[in-house]
Amino acid sequence: MKKITIAIDGFSSCGKSTMAKDLAREIGYIYIDSGAMYRAVTLFALQNDCFEGEQLDVEKLRELMPEIHISFKLNAQTGRPDTYINKVYVEDKIRTMEVSSRVSIVAAIDFVRTAMVAQQQAMGQEKGIVMDGRDIGTTVFPDAEMKIFLIASPEIRAERRFKELKEKGEEASFEEILQNVKERDYIDSHREVSPLRQAEDAIVLDNSHLTIPEQNAWLLEKYHQIVGE
Repeated sequence: MKKITIAIDGFSSCGKSTMAKDLAREIGYIYIDSGAMYRAVTLFALQNDCFEGEQLDVEKLRELMPEIHISFKLNAQTGRPDTYINKVYVEDKIRTMEVSSRVSIVAAIDFVRTAMVAQQQAMGQEKGIVMDGRDIGTTVFPDAEMKIFLIASPEIRAERRFKELKEKGEEASFEEILQNVKERDYIDSHREVSPLRQAEDAIVLDNSHLTIPEQNAWLLEKYHQIVGE
């Protein structure tokens, strides 16, 4: 069976990662979480005092970029990849609100995107991958054989994020999360470098009212149609 590249793009908290991970496991592909890479850079920036409140010292981050090496290791218990910075496990730390509230700022920087896109393209050279993010189908893999653009209302996305944080035992405010979701949408869609937008040949899915099994079944059907099974 031929291997293809699958690109899943969409707004924050749409469930892109869950969808991509489940599909990759179902069809035996490698899953790459591009969003985790930008979160990792953001965490590194926070840990190295590149932020003064919400203000980012861009030049300091530029100097530190060569020191940032991101990798993924398969978690045997979850069956999904965990994120590492310089071989240090950071999967939990990159999912906090502290990182979420700043990641769009970091992801909008040209030299950060250039570095991450180069790493992502290198990871996908052999095909047989599922990658999710904001610009996978438009910038990273414009020739991907399968492109999905995922959408859901801001309120539903905020509620999903709220429940996720509460389940982890973290303090969370729905209003704060909703505001963060809307701010990230604006920044992601209006940045100068690789803005979030739907690729012309992408298939759109609004999963606002779909269960995870329902969206997985829909995605698997699209995959089989494209590979001709």
